[in-house]
Amino acid sequence: MTAAKKTYDLTRGPILNRLLLVAIPIMGTQVMQMAYNLTDMFWLGRLGSEAVAASGAAGMFMWLSMSFMMFGRMGAEICVSQNLGAGDREAAKRYSQTAVLIAAAAGALYGCAMIFFSRFFIGFFNIREANVAADAARYLSIMGISCAPMFIALAVTGTFTGAGNSRLPFLIHAIGIGLNLVLDPVLIFTFGFGITGAAVASALSQTIVCVLFILAVLIYRDRPFESYSLFARPDPGKIRRILKLTTPIFAESFLFTGLTMTISRFIASFGASALAVSRVGSQIESLSWLIGGGFASAVTAFTGQNYGARRWSRIHACFRMSCAVMCVWGLAVTLLLFTFGRPLYGIFLKEPEILEMGAEYMRILAFCQLAMCLEGVGASIFRGIGETVKPSVVSIASNALRVPLAWLLSRTSLGLTGLWVGMTLGAVLRGAWMFIWLYLRKRKLSKYDEITEGVIS
Repeated sequence: MTAAKKTYDLTRGPILNRLLLVAIPIMGTQVMQMAYNLTDMFWLGRLGSEAVAASGAAGMFMWLSMSFMMFGRMGAEICVSQNLGAGDREAAKRYSQTAVLIAAAAGALYGCAMIFFSRFFIGFFNIREANVAADAARYLSIMGISCAPMFIALAVTGTFTGAGNSRLPFLIHAIGIGLNLVLDPVLIFTFGFGITGAAVASALSQTIVCVLFILAVLIYRDRPFESYSLFARPDPGKIRRILKLTTPIFAESFLFTGLTMTISRFIASFGASALAVSRVGSQIESLSWLIGGGFASAVTAFTGQNYGARRWSRIHACFRMSCAVMCVWGLAVTLLLFTFGRPLYGIFLKEPEILEMGAEYMRILAFCQLAMCLEGVGASIFRGIGETVKPSVVSIASNALRVPLAWLLSRTSLGLTGLWVGMTLGAVLRGAWMFIWLYLRKRKLSKYDEITEGVIS
């Protein structure tokens, strides 16, 4: 066994140490991504709240694209980790290659749809200001060019993460985000491209990231596989396995984003200011779910490898430690959002009425942060053991309830405040349901654990 394989073996060694070894670089990448999004809004905010609203409307469709990215990223992450844990490196490589091909095809199709139907998509929001709608459509069509590179990059990211190496993806994403941070003010202000400049900066950065990931999986010294081909012949069995595992995750992500877009349509009915508040607020709130999502990716890789190696007691210990870490983080973010909502908004937007609206939004959404963090732990462990349907059922059912809750409460005297309350209640329900279901499932695994390993969780 080479040194590289030992370094990334998650089936042995101190559990928290191994978790953090994978989680910290991923969380670092997520923090940088959040920093980029916030910086992007900072510069667009200098153009006014309408520019922020336009990028927010287009950003919803970029968020929707994450659903289609799940086929490649999660397919690679789950299948690579499970097969490496079982000691079958050749199967892990074939799954990775298949996931990259699926990602390339999905990215090309989604990108073409964004380029040719951008105005139709933006029309979904019924934005009252014509200039905001036009800017959003232009932003969306430019971003469509970068979809295939983004999809491929995330599939390769899933391969490295599944192999326990999240440090290289961190470095590559850092380069892309750094480039984006430099290009943003130059293209927006120096060249006077405005919101178009922001889209060009993002598209160019994502393309360069994809090129770096391709080079990494082919020639990097600590690449997961000695030989690798981007044009390997598709394996129908591997395609079916990946689609079986990732279709529930895709459905969950797609419907979550679609339902969120529906709520954004409700928000747009209150005007561009409300849409801008939602855009900025979702990025500030991402401090919770991006970091939680980064930790969840590490939990999925850790669980997948140990599931493949049939090391059940390590999975149980991972559950306990992950819950403790995410509880601390969720409570910290809750305090931050509840206490400092107004000054956080003041960094990006200056209109007094928007600042007050944003502070109220943050105070309400603060109450669902802990539930969201625990939800991430539950979903990641389910996915690591290959049970992707359960977390998707929880998410889809809870989010389906969130929309009528938000709509009904927004039609009361609470108005826009009622909409925020409905969103928060839906998130709390989703997190509680996920955690309880995983806890019950874990008890069954504990019984099996006693039989197979003689270890009581």
